[in-house]
Amino acid sequence: MGRPTDLGPQDQEVIVRAFREESGRVVAALIRLTGDWDLAEDCTQDAFVEALRTWPESGVPRRPGAWLMTVARNRAYDRLRRATTESSKLRELAALAVDTDSDDPDDAGAEIQDDRLRLMFTCCHPALPLEARVALTLRTLAGLTTAEIARAFLLPVPTMAKRLVRAKRKIANAAIPFRVPPPNLLPERTSGVLAVLYLLFNEGYASSGGAELARDGLCMDAIRLTRALVGLLPGEPEAAGLLALMLLQHSRRRARVDANGDLITLEDQDRSLWDRVEIDEAIGLLDGLGSQRIGPYQVQAAIAACHAEASCAADTDWARIVALYGRLAELTPSPVVELNRAVAVAMVDGPEAALRLVDDLDASGQLRDYHLLPALRADLLRRLGRRGDAAASYQRALGLTGNVAERRYLSRRMDEMTGAGTGAWTPGP
Repeated sequence: MGRPTDLGPQDQEVIVRAFREESGRVVAALIRLTGDWDLAEDCTQDAFVEALRTWPESGVPRRPGAWLMTVARNRAYDRLRRATTESSKLRELAALAVDTDSDDPDDAGAEIQDDRLRLMFTCCHPALPLEARVALTLRTLAGLTTAEIARAFLLPVPTMAKRLVRAKRKIANAAIPFRVPPPNLLPERTSGVLAVLYLLFNEGYASSGGAELARDGLCMDAIRLTRALVGLLPGEPEAAGLLALMLLQHSRRRARVDANGDLITLEDQDRSLWDRVEIDEAIGLLDGLGSQRIGPYQVQAAIAACHAEASCAADTDWARIVALYGRLAELTPSPVVELNRAVAVAMVDGPEAALRLVDDLDASGQLRDYHLLPALRADLLRRLGRRGDAAASYQRALGLTGNVAERRYLSRRMDEMTGAGTGAWTPGP
């Protein structure tokens, strides 16, 4: 989505935020009504172009999503009419009355929520490769750019763009229906849907770009959709495990940044600000699973629970966290898992042991473009008193992240290494 150069930063931020929060709802509704994926995406883009043109002068509507839905629907209606598409589709579009003046924020909410679940399951059809399912859903449901999705998968942008095109073509050619499948077909799509929700939440929890560390609206969307999935799959322990993980991570939202929007590391967070209601719900979900089949989301939730149950940072059971990361590496071997395990190893065995693990990962090249690797390496080097090497690693991390809040944090740490102060090493937020 383009940004005219004559818009002020505040106008741009409002419209970009609306795009991220509302585009998935609009696209999903239009796909249901038109059955045309490209038309839905094009008309949604048209609606945001119109917002870029009019909102700076007329002001942001009270209900941006309803305004955008109306404009996108009208664009679709016009294009279908010009193309003399079947009259039934025109009648459906005409019947989609979104009252932009309504004071009820729940108008059409249930239908739109159903549309988003339908879109998710359509994208996660087993005819598509798993990575394509996840990427396509993040693109259409969450409004992530191709570059953001490529970063999440640690892939080049052109490679991801080709995968997205192929996935949409496959859905069209195979006439994959836009629906939540019947119960007997749900299990075969579970892994893809869970992966989508996981990455959706992660993008909200630590945004790959923008001025703010987190996008809470995206986190809440992921939590709501995961709750719906738990209702559809009450016997799936990984769905409950993922919901628990999201709740535990989301419980820290008020403590992760200060009044200026600057990042506060986990060790320094005011734990009285953590949401105990969400923590208690998550712990209850995990306790209710008992000894059912253990999967990676449950293990990650157990790791998050170790932090949530510690009254202060010093009481954290880091030895258990190391063991849980070992179990997670068995279930889902991943360089990111190994990097996170190195954080825990540093707290148990010291920074030198952790640095060896991080250097091995760095040498492998698997996380070449992942900013948290040089950021962790820098913190370990700082703790070891190697200030020059630490500063160089902070500089490298700065070049790999587009999130403004993270950049400020890394810049402060780098300044400490070049003469502004010393500081103590802390695990991430």
